[in-house]
Amino acid sequence: MSASSVPFGPSPAFTPDKPASAVPREAGFDSARQKALLARYSGQLPRYTSYPTAVQFTEATGSATLAGWLEDLAPGASFSLYFHVPFCDELCSFCACNTSVVRHEERRLAYGRQLLEEVARVGQLTGPGHPVTHLHWGGGTPTSLPAESLRAVMAAARTQWPLTPDAEVSIELDPRNVPPGCGALLAELGFNRVSLGVQDIDPEVQKAAGRIQSRAQTEACIAEMRGAGIASVNIDLIYGLPRQTTESVTRTAHSIAALRPDRLAVFGYAHVPWKEKRQKLIDENLLPDSDARFEQREAIDRVLREAGYVVVGLDHYALPSDSMARALEDGTLRRNFQGYTTDDSDILVGLGASAISAFPQGLTQNAVSAAAYRRALTGEDGVERTGGLPTWRGVTRRGQDRLRAAVIEQLMTFLQVDLAAQCRRFNAEEDFAAERAALAPMVADGLVTLEGDVVRVPEEARLFVRNVAAVFDQHLRRDGVARHSSAV
Repeated sequence: MSASSVPFGPSPAFTPDKPASAVPREAGFDSARQKALLARYSGQLPRYTSYPTAVQFTEATGSATLAGWLEDLAPGASFSLYFHVPFCDELCSFCACNTSVVRHEERRLAYGRQLLEEVARVGQLTGPGHPVTHLHWGGGTPTSLPAESLRAVMAAARTQWPLTPDAEVSIELDPRNVPPGCGALLAELGFNRVSLGVQDIDPEVQKAAGRIQSRAQTEACIAEMRGAGIASVNIDLIYGLPRQTTESVTRTAHSIAALRPDRLAVFGYAHVPWKEKRQKLIDENLLPDSDARFEQREAIDRVLREAGYVVVGLDHYALPSDSMARALEDGTLRRNFQGYTTDDSDILVGLGASAISAFPQGLTQNAVSAAAYRRALTGEDGVERTGGLPTWRGVTRRGQDRLRAAVIEQLMTFLQVDLAAQCRRFNAEEDFAAERAALAPMVADGLVTLEGDVVRVPEEARLFVRNVAAVFDQHLRRDGVARHSSAV
């Protein structure tokens, strides 16, 4: 049996050593050791929401490849859907998402029609009978799409690919710009989870980061969603923003924890002005250094643990009753482009500008800007496209890519991996001798243990898991790290 024939999902034999709620918070490194480790390991690394990562994408993997993967889906195979809406009502200086401000209603309506066209084209390739287990709208601000467009796209998707009864249907919201009746509309369309961008509640930090949002706006948004019957709420926080201090993020964490969101994602700000021009508006002199970032992250972590949240992977938190905490405990947690997820499907079909699709065979990305996406769908760009798909680029997994993707995902998700078990799973002969040697300095530094074939990141070194995962990244060793964000 070849590696290409092995399912790409989580290993059924894998279970964490302890339930998530049973893992204690151990004492961290002392101050001097912490500073030494940060100096040594705070370089630029991928976030590992995929492997190979997006920097490996080329136009050699395009619409013909994606069309083949869609046509080759096994009868009745389930998958997940992602819709991207690249519009916002206002831009945040820190944001690195693919989005722009579009004031004209007709342009937003036109984008909705383009999504409908892509649904139809993808549906022709997949055929009917493929249930959808997860459906997520991201952006940008998906609710900037007119209500009639949201209704039409959701109806078309459900007609083409029926949702499973327990499907998670989620959408990202901007609490500053919630359309009237939004909660009722989302409930009508079957959404059962919302994700709110908050980042920080400190007024001075908000000014420096270019996003003014009161706690009252956040609280009102949550109340409306829960009042409409959408009980599950996620909130995003960011540390490492300009003017943030340990004290300010502690206040933010206490304030947001009091709202009792079901999940929180706590990201380190990725300052990549060479990639995202709007970040040039941020005064780099106001950004915290690596020591301060570490302290901010630890402060938020302490507050959320004390508030009863379970730590999930590198940067997520969930109430013990939430499905994500349960997935961590039973070993079914996954990681994809949305971060940590309970979605156990091996296939994610992305629709819309810049949307990424993921298959066991590889990954593809649509044309990035709204204008390029439109031209790709209409054929105005002059590119010959199989099935009329607006695919721009991608990567096909080759050689050990699938094995290494699984190793990295296990590390990023559970902080441990059994290398021998993964080799058996993919019918691969690999002793990882070079990787074992590369891990030796990290073992000496207390960032990882290596017992036989089991690589484990200790709880107190959780923040450095990307450094450990990077050891297994063959592409990173070859191409370097200059295009990634800070590891800490």
